Amino acid sequence: MSNEELFKEALTHFPGGVSSPVRAFRAVGGTPKFFKRAWDCWFEDEDGHTFLDLCMSWGPLILGHSQPAILKAVAESMQEGLTFGAPSRRELALARRIKEMVPFVEKLRFVSSGTEAVMSALRAARGFTKRDRILKFDGCYHGHSDGMLVKAGSGLVTFGEPSSAGVPAAIGELTSVLPLDDFGALSRYFDEHGMQTACAIIEPVPANNGLLPQQLDFLKTLRELCTRHGTILIFDEVISGFRVGPGGAAEMYKITPDLVTYGKIIGGGMPVGCYGGRKDIMGVVAPDGPVYQAGTLSGNPVAMAAGLATLERLTPDFYASLNHRAVIWAKVFERIPGVHAPHIGSLIWPLFQEGVRRSDAVKTGSITQFNKLHRLLLDQGVYLPPSGYEVAFLSGAHDEKALQHFERAVAAVAPMMAGS
Repeated sequence: MSNEELFKEALTHFPGGVSSPVRAFRAVGGTPKFFKRAWDCWFEDEDGHTFLDLCMSWGPLILGHSQPAILKAVAESMQEGLTFGAPSRRELALARRIKEMVPFVEKLRFVSSGTEAVMSALRAARGFTKRDRILKFDGCYHGHSDGMLVKAGSGLVTFGEPSSAGVPAAIGELTSVLPLDDFGALSRYFDEHGMQTACAIIEPVPANNGLLPQQLDFLKTLRELCTRHGTILIFDEVISGFRVGPGGAAEMYKITPDLVTYGKIIGGGMPVGCYGGRKDIMGVVAPDGPVYQAGTLSGNPVAMAAGLATLERLTPDFYASLNHRAVIWAKVFERIPGVHAPHIGSLIWPLFQEGVRRSDAVKTGSITQFNKLHRLLLDQGVYLPPSGYEVAFLSGAHDEKALQHFERAVAAVAPMMAGS
């Protein structure tokens, strides 16, 4: 069946024809691609077309698609069982590796998704502090649990408002939302609500509403205010963890959070999440403490095997090479008229404006331009994430051949973007 035929049938099975909204291509237009196989940094759709992948399953595939070491580890694990619903040696091995790479993680718990990791970390923070209020930041994404689907209200220091139908208004009353990169709003919030706030959660590298690099002083100030008020600082590193460096953004910025959430890369392409940090906070989690959290597939041995095989290959030399290549790829993006390509590690955001630190600064025209660019590059065999608010991801498999393909595609579309 063709992409068109598959999508037509999918519309009869799934809302929007997809299992996750942005895949529907509604932002960029056209029919979603249905992929049947992938290797290195390439994949092939059901129509037989090959594409250079600059999405990489939204970040987990830092080594590339179908890497032999990962497939071998998965196959070996599968031969012993797909799931036990009980402890296995593989979750111990992955936990040891994570703690080696991120020393401030004293205890952790595996779950099955980044959303679940965030939800559980928030509950642990509330249980530890015996406070109810949560602080988050506009422009950071923390999954789709009710408390995180809240947007800023009318003021700079404000109660939040649900940003999705199905989220009770009462949830917003316990969630405050501040703008990023606003020292004044941050200070005022803690003056007024610091002693009632269980935790502040932030993406230290905001990368799911565009790539919004924050001033180091802003993150340091947040850390200091949390410490002063007994508020738990949670770094959501589902995207940046093991992506921007061995110890994630916490290591890069030399800021230690109290709790951290991970996902994506630690599963090597399999569904996984993790939360962890200070052992006294993690001590409130059942069965050691009163905060309940459980999961049938938590610590799934196949996901643990894939994650360990991935993390074992993330050496300092690997990161140095990958991050150097990202600089080169960003410069190629900027050959397209009007494009600025901020990048942190191997995250790159092609945007038709510059100097953006907050999501509310992104202009509608910039996204319109991206939508056109997405369609043009797709015609040239380059698959970007199908939303102007998403970042591109590189992997260790993005080699010279891939770069040359990308350069040819950019050369072809640049004249068509020049006059738009």
